[in-house]
Amino acid sequence: MKTHKRHLIAGAIALSLFGTSAAMAAVSESEAAKLGNELTPIGAEKAGNGGAIPAWDGGLTDPGVNQPQQGIYPDPFPNDEVKFVIDQSNVDQYADNLSPGQVAMIKTYSTYSIPVYETRRTSTYPEEFLNLAKENATRVSLTPDGNGLQNYEKGVPFPIPQKGQEVIFNHITRYRGGSIIRNVAQVTPQANGDFSPVKFTEHLTDRVELADYKPGMDDNVLFYFKQVITAPSRLAGNVLLVHETLDQVKEGRRAWLYNSGQRRVRRAPQVAYDGPGTAADGQRTSDNLDLFNGAPDRYNWELLGKKEMYIPYNSYRLASRDLSYRDIVMPGHINPEHTRYELHRVWHVRATLKNGERHIYGQRDFYVDEDSWQIAVVDHYDGRGDLWRVAEAHHVQGYDINAPFYAAETLYDLMSGRYLVMGLTNEESDPYTFEVNARSNDFTPAALRRAGVR
Repeated sequence: MKTHKRHLIAGAIALSLFGTSAAMAAVSESEAAKLGNELTPIGAEKAGNGGAIPAWDGGLTDPGVNQPQQGIYPDPFPNDEVKFVIDQSNVDQYADNLSPGQVAMIKTYSTYSIPVYETRRTSTYPEEFLNLAKENATRVSLTPDGNGLQNYEKGVPFPIPQKGQEVIFNHITRYRGGSIIRNVAQVTPQANGDFSPVKFTEHLTDRVELADYKPGMDDNVLFYFKQVITAPSRLAGNVLLVHETLDQVKEGRRAWLYNSGQRRVRRAPQVAYDGPGTAADGQRTSDNLDLFNGAPDRYNWELLGKKEMYIPYNSYRLASRDLSYRDIVMPGHINPEHTRYELHRVWHVRATLKNGERHIYGQRDFYVDEDSWQIAVVDHYDGRGDLWRVAEAHHVQGYDINAPFYAAETLYDLMSGRYLVMGLTNEESDPYTFEVNARSNDFTPAALRRAGVR
C-alpha cells in the first residue's frame, strides 16, 4: 500500500508558515496574543466547526462522578451511545477523516471497526501550564539544527507551531502529572490471540519536579524514567533507567540496564531509535513507546496542516475495572466494543528518513490532537514506502490532576498480523500514583540494583 496525499483542511495558521524556510525563532507578541482568545491557552482552535466538533469550554474539570482512588477514572459519560460505526461496509465514505492506516485496519479485519461517539473536548492542563504556554510562545525556540529546545524549562513550548519538529516537541514535553508511578501491563498476542502479560512498575519524574531540583542542575534533562519488570518471573527484576535529554544530538539519551540474573548494571545505547522495545517480542522499537520519543535527528519533518479525524478519545470504558485483559485482547486487534472514537482536529506531521540515515521506518505520519498535544495515530511505512504498522493511543483525561494521558497504546503490524498493546491497567491494584516525592538519587545507576531486588 503506497503512501498518498490526503485532503487537508485549513488550520489556524496559514500553510505558508509551514515550509522549511520558516524561522527558528519564537512567535511574535501579536501572534501569542491569540492564546486564550481565538486559540485555547495551549494553542488549539477554541471555536467548534459548526457541526460535530464543539467549542472548547475549559476541558473536563468537574466530572460529576465519584472517584474511588487516585489513578482510577470512572466514565464521566456513561450514558453516551454510539452514533455510528465505521466498518468494511462504509469505510470509503469516511476515509477522508481517517488515516490510511486506520482504513487499512478496517479493510484487513472484518472484526475491526471504529465506534463513533459524541465529541467532547475534555483535555486541559493545570493553570500554571496554561499560563506558561503564552510565555513559551515568545521565548522558546528550536536549536539551529532543529533537534533540541532553547530557553525552555516546562510547559507547552510551541503553542503556535510553525514546523513539524515543534509539534513533536509539544508531544514529547507535555505535562504527564509531574512525578508519577504507574503499574501497567504490556501484551503481544500471537496471531490466534493467546498472550502472557509482561507487567511493569514505571516511575517518571520531570526534572523540575524533583524534590532536590536546582536550576541549572542537569539542565539538558527533560525527565527521569525508571522501568522495573515485575512479571513474568523469568524477567522480573530487570530494570531500565533513562535520563531523557532535551537535545539528544548535543548529548545522547543516558540509559542503563540492570539484569537481575547477572546482577550487573551496564550502559544501554541501544535503547533509542529503532533499538528493540523492552520485552516486546520484536513488535516495537524503542522510539515507538509513547507513540514517539527520543531524538528527531534521523528524519526530515514536514508540517502538513490540520485535518478533522476520528481518533480514540475519552477512552474510559477501555480502562474500566470491570474488564479483564482477556476481554480486551483478541486476534489481530483489541476488542472494538470497548473503544470510543470522536471527531477532533489534529495536526498532521510527516517524518521522512534522511538520506544516509538508518531506521526501519522510512516514513512516519503523525496525527496529533490539538487539545492535548498527544499523538493520537501514527502510520509507519517501511523503506519501500509500503504501509507497515499502525499505532493508536486511547486518550483519557485525568480529571483529578488536569492532565490527559493514555488508557492504552496499540501498535498493529499489517504484515505479520500481530500487534502490541501497552499501558493496560484494568487488573492492576494501584495503576497510577501522582505527586510522588522523588529525588535525584532515585534515578542513579546505583538505584537500579535497589529497584531490581526480587
